[in-house]
Amino acid sequence: MCLAIPSKIIKIENGIGTIDVDGVKRTASLLLVEDAGVGDYVIVHAGFALHKIDEKAAMESLNILKEAAAFVDEREKRIDSD
Repeated sequence: MCLAIPSKIIKIENGIGTIDVDGVKRTASLLLVEDAGVGDYVIVHAGFALHKIDEKAAMESLNILKEAAAFVDEREKRIDSD
């Protein structure tokens, strides 16, 4: 399964963006996204920004991903304690 993550662009240099996902910073190619700018949110998969999304959609997606991760963590704790 593949997962594309909403990320905020915090810096751009030579077509490469520094992106921030909940405090974790990485780089991603911005070559597939026209007019990407600092402060924009983009969907990133395999090191490439695929398209821009608005901040509200990005925050909703990130919250759902956090909830899913918390659910998996809690389930693994229950399994380990059995």
